[in-house]
Amino acid sequence: MIASAVLDLVGIFVFAISGALLGVRKRLDVVGMAVLAEITALGGGILRDLVIGAVPPAAFTDIGYVVVPLIAAGIAFFWHPHVTRLMPAVLVFDAAGLGLFAASGTLKALTFGLGPVHAMIVGVCTAVGGGILRDVLAGEVPNVLYDRQLYILPALLSAVAVTIAFRLGAYGFPLTLGAALLGFALRLAAMRYGWRAPIARGLDKT
Repeated sequence: MIASAVLDLVGIFVFAISGALLGVRKRLDVVGMAVLAEITALGGGILRDLVIGAVPPAAFTDIGYVVVPLIAAGIAFFWHPHVTRLMPAVLVFDAAGLGLFAASGTLKALTFGLGPVHAMIVGVCTAVGGGILRDVLAGEVPNVLYDRQLYILPALLSAVAVTIAFRLGAYGFPLTLGAALLGFALRLAAMRYGWRAPIARGLDKT
């Protein structure tokens, strides 16, 4: 479906921008920025497809999946100060991509025969896997290990919504979009109000 493909590429672009900007902060050269952009944008989807047996992964069958992250890396390379100033907008699109990738990843896993729990795990990994790889390659502690302003939980919400609807016999693009909007809304609320996952009892919350 054209609308789904466009949203997919938009999500890939935004994730790639985040990878390229981390490359800028780490003072990587253009090759390093491109690698981080590609890994951030495509890592979760490749992991999903390998787990469910959808080979070759979509990232290796559609040239757009490769070109879009390179465009994002080029934009960050030449205009990173301007992109950085637009980070609030980028974060909004990132939240949208998070919900969309979690929902679509879960639905794809379900259609390939995975059970509900495993499909949700695959969906969450689709949404956050690229970011984990990005942080590891850049020498950072992955953000998902200290879920400030919530990241995994919105993805999980989208994955749960898709799974419940699928079990009730509903599926398709409207379902994916609706589930993605749930995760998107929770992520935006977390950014707005500073919500975060709880830490161990008795620890300082700072």
